[in-house]
Amino acid sequence: MQPEYQSQPPQSVDNNMTMSIVAIFLFWPLAIPAIINASKVNPLVQQGDYAGAQAAAAESKKWSKWALIVGIAWIAIVLVCCLGGGLLGSMSGSNASGY
Repeated sequence: MQPEYQSQPPQSVDNNMTMSIVAIFLFWPLAIPAIINASKVNPLVQQGDYAGAQAAAAESKKWSKWALIVGIAWIAIVLVCCLGGGLLGSMSGSNASGY
């Protein structure tokens, strides 16, 4: 009689695909490696390589965060420049119309 081994339920590893897809709209150059790493997670889990899946998920999360940070910072800089330029233009616009 052989002992029965209880099979462990497969570990769930978050692949961060949602955050990677959101990041692609903000700053795509950094979001591409995030999507590539996120797409590696599920096949690695199916192969039983949980350490590799967690490493790929961590890389995906890292690249996604950087893409979000850079994208949001870029949008903030553009907004500040546009609003600042608009305010300066409206303030000096009344003085510059000397025709």
